[in-house]
Amino acid sequence: MTIDRESDHGDTLGEVGELDALKRIFPRLPWATAELLGPGDDCAVLAAPDRRMVISTDMMIHGPDFRLAWSTPYDLGWKAAATNLSDVAAMGAVPTGLVVAIAAPTDTPVGSLETIADGLREGCEALAPGCGVIGGDLSVSTVLTIVITAFGDLEGRTPVVRSGARVGDVVAVAGTLGLAAQGLRLLFDEGVVEGEPDAVAAAAVAARHPEAVAAQLRPAPPIAAGKAASLGGATAMLDLSDGLAIDARRIATASSVALDLSSEAVGGRVQLDGGEDHSLLATFPASAALPPAFRAIGRVVRGEGLLVDGVAYTARGGWDPYAGWDGAAG
Repeated sequence: MTIDRESDHGDTLGEVGELDALKRIFPRLPWATAELLGPGDDCAVLAAPDRRMVISTDMMIHGPDFRLAWSTPYDLGWKAAATNLSDVAAMGAVPTGLVVAIAAPTDTPVGSLETIADGLREGCEALAPGCGVIGGDLSVSTVLTIVITAFGDLEGRTPVVRSGARVGDVVAVAGTLGLAAQGLRLLFDEGVVEGEPDAVAAAAVAARHPEAVAAQLRPAPPIAAGKAASLGGATAMLDLSDGLAIDARRIATASSVALDLSSEAVGGRVQLDGGEDHSLLATFPASAALPPAFRAIGRVVRGEGLLVDGVAYTARGGWDPYAGWDGAAG
């Protein structure tokens, strides 16, 4: 198995080994401005001026999380950065460093890992300048797996958690709704040949629907909006990784309130149930001016759970890694 669909040439991980592979990857990774000691020792050292940091971790596994026929190594690096940076932003923090662990088959071209590193670097540069890769690990696996731990600086602010929404708050979102789900559906409907993911078919889908496919394979969440929301008085916030309906209910449950969304402001069912947008959902006091990246889509009301136009709503989609998963890599 190879993961670089553009070329099967070059050394593989099994041929060069971990040390030589790391020597080729390290120069391509982004340097973190908060880094006091980078890769090379048992731990990195990251500055924490506020003495409080947010920490999150996430993994991407070939099969349930991505398909190698659809995603280039660059896409994987970019998306791995974006999905973790959005978790940090959802706490109102500024991303400062990533620790990246990759497990891959021994016949994986080293060039593929170099290209993943390029995606990580350019994703960080575009979405969170100053955030870099400060360490990680390489190992072997039968399927490609990318695990990232992300760190963020609160800069003296109180973290914005899910449990702070209050009755009367405005519900607002920064970023897209449902676009990533549209891209994924297009890939499953049209990016296959005889039921299997196909690189040529996927490229044709991307050419016809570039915005939707890019939202799925190479998302660009509004990372800077997290800090802006914190400064703007956000009372609760999370990133929309699993779908608006599922994630809005999480804020409602944590805050012991109900979130009542406007169907006119949100759109249709795909905007409610689609996952992986990695946009930011937040609540703000009614008296607060929404930061420029945010738009109002509802209100916090008394009760529990999620409402749409005042009627209880149950999600019929969204992302659940265990739903229908049979272990097939695809």
